[in-house]
Amino acid sequence: MADCCPRDVSAANGGKRVQFGTRFLNDPARVFHHNAWDNVEWSEEQEAAAERRVRENSAQRVPPEKQVEYEVNAHEYWNNFYKIHENRFFKDRHWLFTEFPELTPRQNQSNLKSLLLKDYDHEITEHKGCGGRLGVIGSNTQEQHEASSHSLDHKEQKRPIDEATQKPRHLDINSDGFPGSSATYRVLEVGCGVGNTVFPILHTNNDPGLFVYCCDFSTTAVDLVQTNSEYDPSRCFAFVHDLCDEDKSYPMPKESLDIIILIFVLSSIVPDKMQNAINRLSYLLKPGGMILLRDYGRYDMAQLRFKTGRCLSENFYVRGDGTRVYFFTQDELDTLFTIAGLEKVQNMVDHRLQVNRGKQLTMYRVWIQCKYRKPFSPNTS
Repeated sequence: MADCCPRDVSAANGGKRVQFGTRFLNDPARVFHHNAWDNVEWSEEQEAAAERRVRENSAQRVPPEKQVEYEVNAHEYWNNFYKIHENRFFKDRHWLFTEFPELTPRQNQSNLKSLLLKDYDHEITEHKGCGGRLGVIGSNTQEQHEASSHSLDHKEQKRPIDEATQKPRHLDINSDGFPGSSATYRVLEVGCGVGNTVFPILHTNNDPGLFVYCCDFSTTAVDLVQTNSEYDPSRCFAFVHDLCDEDKSYPMPKESLDIIILIFVLSSIVPDKMQNAINRLSYLLKPGGMILLRDYGRYDMAQLRFKTGRCLSENFYVRGDGTRVYFFTQDELDTLFTIAGLEKVQNMVDHRLQVNRGKQLTMYRVWIQCKYRKPFSPNTS
């Protein structure tokens, strides 16, 4: 592992806890002093070993009939997961304001320092499908670290109840015919899970013109969002949607969204369907609107841990619980977004070294983070 910083930041701060984004490992002897290190460079030997491992675990492919089964029954795998685990293993993603300041109130986006210096020491696992996340550590899951800041003061909000169903009324449709049509800043998260991105946005962003849409492949997950005490139908609309369904439209018109969020979701769908999915999302963006993505990168620890016989196609695998995951390169994502007519704002690899100090284990994570913008037309001022 190559040195990636001229100094050990923790030592420079007198041994005090150093925040994510500034934790650089200069002295390998100090590797177990923190739970994670940033921007860890890989040696040529380490990358070659990862490539060999991928060749080994990809040599035997899942039979075609089983691959069809995983595609046809994908919704059942996610519904079964949420029926068992509900939201007990999830932590809200307050780190996302560090990575995506576009989600903070527009009038406060210049005052991000208070958000950047939160405590990011909590480690959880993440597992994301056509719209689900799980945080269960076990043989059928892939570990996913997320940094979670201190809990915000979540105030319970009263929600109107549909007398017929006894569930929250969430269709805030006005005279314009779609939820949130009177909003001035619209955000959509595709693959919202149980709301661990949506609810922090609603709590942190007090812009009165904000409206947040969130959808998931799992009906159980969406039900958990709608029945959460924090769900406010005047500011949020949760709905069931399959990212790959070309026949089902989104509940908002074209060029109506400012931001679309994809966090560990695109990797869960069949690679052949990714381009059309991104094309349809691009259609929803306003000129100047952006897609924000964070997903698995090639040779991430999760990819290297797969056993032989779990590979569906090149760099695409099925987990023990039936959900699937793809591992991207930067160029692959750039191609998807560029073909969809979007222009690059950011496309970066996040190499992170996670550490289990109790077991003295090191785990190398590779994530890719992207921001792509819909260009303005020549006639737009």
